[in-house]
Amino acid sequence: MKSVDAHYPTNGRVVLHLDMNAFYCSVHEAEEPRLYRNKPTAVAGSSELRKGIIVTSSYTARRLGISTGMQVHQALRKCPDLIVIPPDFHLYRKYSKAFMEIAYGYTPLLQAVSIDECYLDITGSRQFGTPMQIAQEIQDRIMSELSLPCSIGVAPNKLLAKMASDMKKPNGITVLRLRDIPKLLWDKPCGELFGIGGKTAEKLQRLRIYTIGQLAAADERLLSERFGVMGIWMKQAAHGLDDSPVREDREKNKSIGHTTTLPRDISQIEEVQRVMLNLADQVARRLRRQHMMAQTVQITIRTPDMKTITRSQTMTQITESADEIYHEACRLYRRHWKEGRPVRLLGITLQNLVPKEESALQMDLFDYERQPKKEELTRTMDRIRDKFGESAILTAGMLGDDPSTLIRNHKIRGTSLQTDFLREDREE
Repeated sequence: MKSVDAHYPTNGRVVLHLDMNAFYCSVHEAEEPRLYRNKPTAVAGSSELRKGIIVTSSYTARRLGISTGMQVHQALRKCPDLIVIPPDFHLYRKYSKAFMEIAYGYTPLLQAVSIDECYLDITGSRQFGTPMQIAQEIQDRIMSELSLPCSIGVAPNKLLAKMASDMKKPNGITVLRLRDIPKLLWDKPCGELFGIGGKTAEKLQRLRIYTIGQLAAADERLLSERFGVMGIWMKQAAHGLDDSPVREDREKNKSIGHTTTLPRDISQIEEVQRVMLNLADQVARRLRRQHMMAQTVQITIRTPDMKTITRSQTMTQITESADEIYHEACRLYRRHWKEGRPVRLLGITLQNLVPKEESALQMDLFDYERQPKKEELTRTMDRIRDKFGESAILTAGMLGDDPSTLIRNHKIRGTSLQTDFLREDREE
């Protein structure tokens, strides 16, 4: 069996293109599945039937002939059962932010190109597994945590990753390598090459260049004379070549969090404490990896009927200690949740983060004397777990059979929600 390293190039990159499927309709279905699941739906820019245009439609609607750009009254004639939904961009931004937070947990090199798609450079992400394992895990988590389908392209550059994500929809994963280009792309029309629009494709046809393969074989000087720099780019693209980088466009950390959905409802405080211990352990680990400290602890509780509450506490001093985070989370739980009431999801999020080098810990004399020893012990334990795995050092309270114990396993991860790099929504 090949090692994980063998799945990554010695020189070169691995890029994912993540494309949400029928995003607006899928968001409404995720929010209100009883109304919209498996039904023909469409989001229209105007509810006025004469002027309204279909912005996007569900895959159920597409199978019935509904397409983007169609007038609403035409769509309703074709499909009388079509459910037309007015757009809700606040809701779309919420879900966009959520799926990108999942993706961002695997690499800091994330470039959002629209509300429903982004590129990820995962060349340095082999600690999470092979490229296919990472793509599958991202896709699975977006479906399990957000109930949204997506397609992912895996390729050595952005161009091919984008082309690959379009090949299997909905909910597909496609690998597209340079050696695959002649077989998979060269017989297709030039207009199917990402970046070539309809007018450019028509100009190429007048030069008797109809397919991507013919474009790859075309005279570069001719293309340069007719299209300038664009002509040179088109020939390179036809060979699958693209050196444009994935440009990180994220802001600094705003919070670090994990949630975990439980396989059965729990209500006993002992079970809750074990889940909180595992959650606190991992959010503290990631906090320290980012060289940050936190002052606010927030817990998330979701009930069996899917109601979610969050409660937070700002502490008198900042911390990076899993023990302190755990005790604060348990205090919040006992203060705001009656023992015996069932829960189906628990989470811990750390907020009000500050870089460790900028922090000024306010400690009493006793803590001041103990702090260096505590920090050295924590660093030693972190080094051991970095080298031998997250389960190399555990306390007895962490052991159990619920998904919170899987948070430590980067390849399984349960249904944990990794939100290391939350950012403010720039549009709000």
